[in-house]
Amino acid sequence: MATIRLPGLVDAHVHLREPGYEYKEDFLSGTAAALAGGVTTVLDMPNTNPPTATPDRLIEKARLAAAKVVCDVGLFVGATNTEEDAYLPVAHQACALKIYVSDTFGSLRIDTLSLLHRLFRTWAEQAAARGGYRSQGRADGLGPITVHAEELMLPVCLALSRIYEVPLHIAHVSRRSEIELIRDAKMRGFTVTCEVTPHHLFLSAEDLAQLGARGDMRPRLASPDDVAALWENLAVVDLFATDHAPHTLAEKGIDVVTPPQNTPPGVPGLETMLPLLLTAVHGGRLELEDVVARCVTNPRHIYGLADQLDTWVEVDVDAVYELANGGLHTRVGWTPFAGRAVRGRVERVYLRGACVYEQGQVMAQPGSGQVLFGAAAPGT
Repeated sequence: MATIRLPGLVDAHVHLREPGYEYKEDFLSGTAAALAGGVTTVLDMPNTNPPTATPDRLIEKARLAAAKVVCDVGLFVGATNTEEDAYLPVAHQACALKIYVSDTFGSLRIDTLSLLHRLFRTWAEQAAARGGYRSQGRADGLGPITVHAEELMLPVCLALSRIYEVPLHIAHVSRRSEIELIRDAKMRGFTVTCEVTPHHLFLSAEDLAQLGARGDMRPRLASPDDVAALWENLAVVDLFATDHAPHTLAEKGIDVVTPPQNTPPGVPGLETMLPLLLTAVHGGRLELEDVVARCVTNPRHIYGLADQLDTWVEVDVDAVYELANGGLHTRVGWTPFAGRAVRGRVERVYLRGACVYEQGQVMAQPGSGQVLFGAAAPGT
């Protein structure tokens, strides 16, 4: 057995489902899944029920997280058509603002250009009042605006980012046109970063016949040419992030007598990202430095995350096995990668000097993780 030590990974895009959808996942099961995948920090999206779109909701969500998490968690705030930018008083206690301008699960899609302008403008004003952005070294500043923007909405968000001088992060890029547009924007000096998910790197629309509803997510699985473009433009990709979005198999219409007419999009991914990436390293498609940059160094810079002291992941890089639905820590208990042969298994995880995961078992106590940016601090 050859064991290597990696820094604790950051997954900058997860949906832990609490509050409102705890039957899918909650802060304990989701962060346990994170540790099993070698992830010691997650950034949780705002499309819960109710959405994390107001100060009270962010504070309440942070309170719920503080009692349960076994790794560190940052919380996004989100904009809605009704609450608009009500989150602004607690913007500095969120990891970032998430704006949905394309089809997604939940009720946060922004439908008007005038409101989109307002959201960029007021975020920029709030950042200026706090001295800037964390990615610029302003510890008390704001995170970026992170957008789910596909097709025609992507250039709109790039333009707004340029107008209001807001750092822009593009979530789950999946198509050739998108990665090439981002590449060109970077060459022209736009302050833009982007992420790609493992499922968009390692699956394509050709897998849908076998996966069925297990392969339904947003953005949808793309063509083999789109997948090839992501690999060809790996230098443009700043982050690997899972978009861990668990739904039960019953909701997906799997193994039920009467499948639902509309199945929710999304797949779990926290426990499978690292073995998939390490398999790509073994196959020569990635270097280990690529994984560390996109899963540790870059997300910490983009979101202004402090280093975790005495934190590391021990990985058996010689372990060869098949990913399986059994033994997963995510509450929904399945993965679209079941049956795939991988190389590299997380053996132990240490967080701030304590062993929090060892050979399939979570050792940490609920509430031992931290809620970042002071969102759970007393009196907030």
